[in-house]
Amino acid sequence: MKSSPCELMQSLSLFSQKYLSAYQEKYQHLPLIEKDEQWPSPCLSTDYDDNNQYWQPCEINKPISFVNVEEALEITIHPDFKTYFTTLYSDTLDASCDEGALSLLFAWSESDFQRLQENLIGHVLMKQKLKQPLTLFFALTDDDNMILSLNNDSGEVWVEKVGSKAHKKVADSLTSFIHMLIPRIP
Repeated sequence: MKSSPCELMQSLSLFSQKYLSAYQEKYQHLPLIEKDEQWPSPCLSTDYDDNNQYWQPCEINKPISFVNVEEALEITIHPDFKTYFTTLYSDTLDASCDEGALSLLFAWSESDFQRLQENLIGHVLMKQKLKQPLTLFFALTDDDNMILSLNNDSGEVWVEKVGSKAHKKVADSLTSFIHMLIPRIP
């Protein structure tokens, strides 16, 4: 199932706002990340202390795309997956749903988006080698061997064991899945 890009973008924005609100309610400030001059991001804000900075998800303003990946692999990536990873820059956002705890993956910056593309290429090539239906990962679970992925043909959200076929459908679309999530603050 395909979501409208606008609906998915709104769902992601709303979830990130809920996450920030829950975080600020618990800690009375924005999320923190360890300072790393080698890993800049538009998400970064002011310093918290000598070792940490505030950060928050931010909209991606400069267009980025998966065209190079699609051309290199001769595939068409599901529009929901492309919308998901080209809407926000962010660190992982922890959440929970009926299936358990998870961490939504995002690109931290434009250079991290390139790294994401490289990982995606490796994942797609593995799926092709194993002759498995094409899925595209977007979240990690609290079980290191399980990921959440989008079925590239249908747009459905599935749980799959790394290196195996997706085995449990959890939502008809990425938008409906995001709506099910509850922020999980560490």
